[in-house]
Amino acid sequence: MDHANDAVPYHGTLKGYLVGFVLALILTAIPFAMVMNGKLDQSTVLWGIFLAALVQIIVHLHFFLHLDASAKERWSVISLSFTALIMTIFIGGTVWIMYNMHLRMMLDSKMPVMESPSSMSMATPGPPQP
Repeated sequence: MDHANDAVPYHGTLKGYLVGFVLALILTAIPFAMVMNGKLDQSTVLWGIFLAALVQIIVHLHFFLHLDASAKERWSVISLSFTALIMTIFIGGTVWIMYNMHLRMMLDSKMPVMESPSSMSMATPGPPQP
């Protein structure tokens, strides 16, 4: 019985894990330093956090989950892509619904506020003064 063609899952090396760990630490420290520095404007900090998070996702997928563009990992990458699509639809739909509900509820708050009976003066009957 020939076991040479059996699929052995790739578990990585210590060097690969250490490189991934160091990159993850650096990609965590960069946004932390941007926030704690306080000298950058808010949009720059948000974009920096967003970009560092995207790169960190790629680092985790490559060094810890061992996903790459090889033929062996194609189904894993397709499954991950489908999961990301479904999550985007769910999260995007939720944000869209919450935003629309917020707008619709704010329309009601623009209606004129009626005075309470205790705040109205009893001495001056008649139409309200502008």
